[in-house]
Amino acid sequence: MSERSSGSIPRVVFAGFASCFGCQINITNIEKHLLDVLGQIDMRYWQLTSSDPMPAQFDVAVIEGAITTKDAEISAKRLREIADTVITIGACAQSAGIPGMASDDIDTRMKDVYSDHVPALISDSAYSPRAVGDVIEVDFAVPCCPVDPYEFVRVLQHVLYGSNIYPHTATLCGNCKQNGRGCFYGRGVMCMGLVTRTGCGARCTALGRECNGCAGLSPDANIDMARRIAVASGIDEADFNKALEMFNYNNEAIMELR
Repeated sequence: MSERSSGSIPRVVFAGFASCFGCQINITNIEKHLLDVLGQIDMRYWQLTSSDPMPAQFDVAVIEGAITTKDAEISAKRLREIADTVITIGACAQSAGIPGMASDDIDTRMKDVYSDHVPALISDSAYSPRAVGDVIEVDFAVPCCPVDPYEFVRVLQHVLYGSNIYPHTATLCGNCKQNGRGCFYGRGVMCMGLVTRTGCGARCTALGRECNGCAGLSPDANIDMARRIAVASGIDEADFNKALEMFNYNNEAIMELR
């Protein structure tokens, strides 16, 4: 654990594993407020902006990306040993995201890429993609793909100052109805808002785009009923199941249905 003195500015590091780094990039898009945010912390390391080694001591570790190698698992466990608080950002870190879709039969998938000549460096280190929470304990998670930078700031401030805000658990549909555009299923268009956790502000549906489920499965989701609604609306059941797995492939609730 870190040795942070009472009242000192928290020391923060950003680390990235298997991802596109889009979440970290999106955080920098709040240019108007970024300096105010950085002024509240002691930024010790940001993998996206520096090739310097990770410092030996810090208080908060922010992690993007899925765990896909033994080395990444070791690194994640090291971050957890040192940090008082671990925050994951984005679907890849929260649920293994897109990398997680390669979880089944990883050896075959490596051969799809390398044929019969999988480099030893890859075969000896790689394993089925996992969420960060499958490897270490995670204290806070910022969902979506990419994250909403303002939601990241809210979570960071929760870590720094505390908060009495409860985490979101409801499905997106309740929030989505406020945009007045009507339900996509009434038009025969598949939308994962039926089962996806709310909290993103329903931005996609407010812009006329169906939800792809990047915030992850809601603990209140009724998957069986959602599937029945999709089929009744003319959506092929196989298409619904495939869409459901995109950001939830390693979710136990989905694995039980396969």
